[in-house]
Amino acid sequence: MLKDLCASAAFPTEVASMFRLKFGGYVRPLRPEPLDVLASQLNDVDFCYAVLNKVSRSFAVVIQQLPKALQDPVCIFYLVLRGLDSVEDDMSFDVTKKVPLLKSFYTKLYEDGWTICDVGDSPDYRILLAHFDKVIRVFASMDKKYQAVIADITRRMGEGMAEYATKTASIDTIASYNLYCHYVAGLVGHGLSALFAASGLEDPQLGRVEGLSNSMGLFLQKTNIIRDYLEDLREGRTWWPREIWSQYGEHLEDFEKAPTSAKCLACLNHMVTDALELVPDCLRYLSMLRDRKVFEFCAIPQVMAMATLELCYDNPDILRRTSVKIRKGLSCKLMLHSGSIREVHAWFHAFANRMEARIRNGDPSSTRTRQLVQQIKDATIGEVRQLRLGPKVLTPRWMKITHTVAWSVILATSVSAALRWRGGNGTMDSNGSTSSSSSVSSSGAPSVLAPLGAFVRGNPIETAMAFGSAISMAFLGGFFGQQFV
Repeated sequence: MLKDLCASAAFPTEVASMFRLKFGGYVRPLRPEPLDVLASQLNDVDFCYAVLNKVSRSFAVVIQQLPKALQDPVCIFYLVLRGLDSVEDDMSFDVTKKVPLLKSFYTKLYEDGWTICDVGDSPDYRILLAHFDKVIRVFASMDKKYQAVIADITRRMGEGMAEYATKTASIDTIASYNLYCHYVAGLVGHGLSALFAASGLEDPQLGRVEGLSNSMGLFLQKTNIIRDYLEDLREGRTWWPREIWSQYGEHLEDFEKAPTSAKCLACLNHMVTDALELVPDCLRYLSMLRDRKVFEFCAIPQVMAMATLELCYDNPDILRRTSVKIRKGLSCKLMLHSGSIREVHAWFHAFANRMEARIRNGDPSSTRTRQLVQQIKDATIGEVRQLRLGPKVLTPRWMKITHTVAWSVILATSVSAALRWRGGNGTMDSNGSTSSSSSVSSSGAPSVLAPLGAFVRGNPIETAMAFGSAISMAFLGGFFGQQFV
């Protein structure tokens, strides 16, 4: 957590959000023992949530904020599909065995005691599949209407994954790319909409808006595919469509070799622009939801995806580094402040503004990117105005101004702390003030470096008090300087 705190040190509201999520009772306490140990200690339901907390901490937060009636069905839905996805992603698993298992995986939900060992693309997922009988028992205890949805989506997804299991060397067309994303993520959107409708918490019609549900899933999946370019490449998985990347290079591997080149960044920006096409549908879907907790569950991943796309745009780190992610503090802040359509619109508007500021005129996709960004801004500006933020507050230029003001406060506070010191030895007189003339210049003005000198030579308690005051004021300055970042 210390690393995450350091990353958000200049963003005090992110630090506050991290502490709120960690100590505010938003998630079940995370057990420190390894999952294979917990499997023998926990009952079936608790084991499922332990796996959820281990493999996806952020998703665990939003699932556990759902209404009680939906928590277990969505948790099991997630674990079943993660198990299926892990089978697909295990590149060491013999494809002659993988394809039949992908197609029949949904039948295992009705096979009491079924497990499979040494399969999965990570240690945690291998443990999940090795103890999948626990997931099956929880599945069997749920209402039949939820079982039917989960089994149907698992069947359809497995069939789609099997179709692509032997095509990981390349996806040729954008249409094929969209179909793959539909199988692995769009169907998740279909299933969640069906679960929401079956619960009675949302309109039954929600389960029938498959186009919007599909876009919700595709937006998340395409964002992940863009961000995970290098990780997938090194694992032998290549999901970027040839129809896009072949416009900028002969081989997909070439983009790793020259990540800062104009062509490589143009390819990355083309991929981001393709994902932005889905944003209007996602906003329309979110506007249809009526239960607040269901809304938060759906909205938080979408806002995070938009933040991630903004991070990816024109960013060479995506092509040369793995695990490029938004700050943990920012993700915590997004979780806590995406509870209404107004807040969601404000976030989308802010990230669209930040992306717009980085669009280069020479980029081949720049015209379409600007059009899509403007569509997002036009769709969200009404709600932003109702929040009294105004478009100016959310522009990159205004953010820079507020940051400049914040850091001016920090500098002024540091000078103010320096004024408290009069002596190079940092000693205090009988009135409690410091005394000495070594830190005073010939003009009589105290040196800005006096606190540092006092720390080295003098009273550490008084030094800590001075710097404590400076840090407190800097924290407040930073708070007011980055409210909408």
